[in-house]
Amino acid sequence: MLAEKTYKQEKHFLSGKLRDYILFTKLRLSFSVVLSAMAGYLFAAPVVDGLKLFMLSLGGLLVTGASNGFNQIIEREQDAIMKRTQKRPIPQGRMSVTEGVLAATIMAVVGIGLLWSFLNPLSAVLGFFALFLYVVLYTPLKKVTPFAVFVGAFPGAIPPMLGYIAHTGSFGFIPGLLFMVQFMWQFPHFWAIGWVSFDDYKKVGYYMLPSKKKDQASAFQIVLYTLAMIVVSMLPWVFGLTGIASAIVAITFGLAMFLLAGRLMRTGNDKDARKLLYASLIFLPVVQFGYVLDKMMIV
Repeated sequence: MLAEKTYKQEKHFLSGKLRDYILFTKLRLSFSVVLSAMAGYLFAAPVVDGLKLFMLSLGGLLVTGASNGFNQIIEREQDAIMKRTQKRPIPQGRMSVTEGVLAATIMAVVGIGLLWSFLNPLSAVLGFFALFLYVVLYTPLKKVTPFAVFVGAFPGAIPPMLGYIAHTGSFGFIPGLLFMVQFMWQFPHFWAIGWVSFDDYKKVGYYMLPSKKKDQASAFQIVLYTLAMIVVSMLPWVFGLTGIASAIVAITFGLAMFLLAGRLMRTGNDKDARKLLYASLIFLPVVQFGYVLDKMMIV
């Protein structure tokens, strides 16, 4: 009986610890980042190297998880106040700061090491650069200025570029173009989050919307940047990198976001902001893998 009780306790502890690390690394968000990196790699590689693709995914997952972990360590006091983050392991006391720092550091070192060893040095440098910008610049800037969203868009747009360079080993126009598509996408995406979570962010002094308010000025910029995102997402077709099919996909899903952004400007409703957020989550992977499939068809 004692052995059975001990086994159940250990099993409960391990399952609880696993859930804590899923929250600590924001695993769903990290996975979406990895998808962008995979799309960049597949766009570059005429023949897929399974080992390299796996190491790109694993290394990217670890670096992104480390970035999210360091972010939660720095923002632990704010996380304890906001409803959307109160259940994270550090505010709840289920994970110590020391454990968090150790775990995030190990993930960062191993992840960057995998990118360096199995892919190329430039991929590792980009991974480190993304982590540095997110943790050292974007995270503290959230307390200071809405301009933080612009700064955060840089590390957030690195994954598809990193994926492309993981295959080629060099920077160029095409990975820069993939970077720009994801860069522009982040503004309507994160401003939609800022709109939905405005009251929660306000509790801790985060003003993520461009005008610091849920007003027409912020909504207008969301509409404007959504339109810019549509234009940029068509550039792979404009420069002959993909066919017309991916351009049609980008326009179709982009216009859906544009209409939702326009509706948000008319209503100012959180429900409409949430719809825009969900639409943005669909737009990015559909468009990025649309590029990949379309390129395969025209090669």
